[in-house]
Amino acid sequence: MKPIRLISGFLTVGFWTLASRILGMVREILLFSLIGAGPLLDAFFAAFRLPNMFRRFFAEGAFNSAFVPLISKKYERKENAVAFANEAMGCLAFVLLILTTLAIIFMPALIWAIANGFVGDERFEITVAFGRVMFPYILLISLAALLSGVLNALGYFAAAAAAPVLLNITIILGLCVSFFFKWPIMTILIYSVPLAGILQLTLLWTTAKEAGLVIRPSRPRLSKDMKTLVRVAIPSALANGVLQINLLVGQFVSSQETGAISWLYGADRLYQLPLGVVGIAIGIVLLPELSRRIASNDEGGAHSAFNNAFTTSMALTIPATVALFIVPLPLISALFQHGQTTSADAVAMALATSIYALGLPAFVLQKVYQPIYFARGDTKTPFRFALISMIINSLIAFGLMPFYGWIAAPIATTVSAWAMIILLFAGTKKFGASSQLSKISRSKFVLIIISSFAMGLFLWIADYLLKKEVVSLIEKISFASFLVLMGAAIYTFVANFLGAFSIKEIQEVIKKS
Repeated sequence: MKPIRLISGFLTVGFWTLASRILGMVREILLFSLIGAGPLLDAFFAAFRLPNMFRRFFAEGAFNSAFVPLISKKYERKENAVAFANEAMGCLAFVLLILTTLAIIFMPALIWAIANGFVGDERFEITVAFGRVMFPYILLISLAALLSGVLNALGYFAAAAAAPVLLNITIILGLCVSFFFKWPIMTILIYSVPLAGILQLTLLWTTAKEAGLVIRPSRPRLSKDMKTLVRVAIPSALANGVLQINLLVGQFVSSQETGAISWLYGADRLYQLPLGVVGIAIGIVLLPELSRRIASNDEGGAHSAFNNAFTTSMALTIPATVALFIVPLPLISALFQHGQTTSADAVAMALATSIYALGLPAFVLQKVYQPIYFARGDTKTPFRFALISMIINSLIAFGLMPFYGWIAAPIATTVSAWAMIILLFAGTKKFGASSQLSKISRSKFVLIIISSFAMGLFLWIADYLLKKEVVSLIEKISFASFLVLMGAAIYTFVANFLGAFSIKEIQEVIKKS
C-alpha cells in the first residue's frame, strides 16, 4: 500500500469513526440530560459494559488480531478465504451462544464481580435486569466484527467503519421517542442495544454479499485452519482479556461511590473521541496492510506503512492530549452540564478527563505498535506485556483507592497504558529495521510536540482570561467551540510553518481518497 492509499484508508475509517463518536457524544448528552448521573445511569453503564467487554475479548481481541492477518495472507496467496471465514463464523457463533446463555443465567454473579459496590442497594437488581436484556448484543456485534475483518482484509473499510454509527442512531432515536411520547425511557434504552446489533449485522452481511462474499456460518469443527486460528487467537484473547480486567478494576473501584461510574463514563467518552478516530482507524487499516507486506516479504513497504501510521496518529493525538489536559472543564460543561447533570458532576468528569488525557498518546500508540506483532503471528508477546500492565493497574488502583477514592481508577489506567507502550516499543527491536522509526518520523514528532505546546499556551491564556464571563449554556457551547476552532487553527498553522506536516500534501491525499 502506497502512503497515499494507506492514508486514504485511514481517512475513510477516520471519517466514519468520527461520525460515530460525534453521534456517541450526542447520545451521552441525551443520557446525562434526560437521566442524569445517578443510580439508573450507573446501572445502565455497568450493564452495557458487559457485552462490550466480551465483544472486545472475543471479537476485537481474538478475531481482529488473529483472524485478520490469517485471512489477509489467504487472499494474498489466492487461497479459499471465504471457506475459512465461514468456518470461523460457525465456531465463533457456537462459542458465543453458549456464553450468552450462561451469562443470562448467572447475571447476578457477573454484576457482583464487576460492580461489587452495587451490592446492597437498588443499583444491583436494576443492573441485573438491564444486563439480561442487553447481553445478547455480544452475539450480534461479534459476528458483525468478524464480517468487518473480512471486509477490511479486502480493503472495504467504509461499511465496517460505518456500522457502529447504527448503535448510536438507534439509541438516540429511542431516547427521543421515549421523551416526546412519555414512554418508559430506560425500557426503550436497553432494548435499543440488541436492536442496534441486528441492524449492524444486517448491514455488514449485506455489504459482504454485494462485494461477492457470501459468508454463512458453517458447522463448527476443529479443522486445520481453525486449530491455527485458535492457537494464534488464545494469547491475543487473553491479552485483550487482561485489558478488559483493567477496565473492570476501574469500575470496581468507582462503584464504591454513587455517580462515579457515570463520571468516568462521561470522561471516557470525551477522550475516546480522538482515540477512536485516530487509534482505532490506524489500527484497522495498518494490520491487514502489514500482514500483506510481510506475507510477500516486503519489509520496505512494512517500514513505510508503520512510519506513516506513527506520524499521522501523533499529528492528531498530541494536540488532542494537550487540549484535553489544559481545558477539560469548558468542554465537559458545554457537552454535559445541563438537564440533570450538575456543576459538581462536570468538575468530577473534567478531573478524570485531564488524567485520561495524559495517557491518550499511549492508548493510540498501542494501536500502532500491536499490529507489528500481530501481523507476524506473534500474539504471545503482547499478552505477556498486557499481563504486566494489568498487575501495575491493579496495584495502583487498589493501592490508591483508600486515599483518593474513585479517581484512583483513571490514574491507574493512564500509568498502566504507558507501561504497556514502553514494553511494546522495546520489544519491536527483535523485528529489525522495518519496525523502527525513521529519522524523518522522529524529527516530525518533535515538531508536532512543539506545535501542540504553542496551541496549549493559547488555550491556557484564553481559558484564564475568559472563563469567568461564561455562565449560560449558550455561552458555554460558544466558548468551547471557540477554544476548539482556534486551537486547531493555531496548531495547524504552527505545524505547517515548522514542517511537521504539509497542508498541500494533505489536500492532495483527500482529493485522491
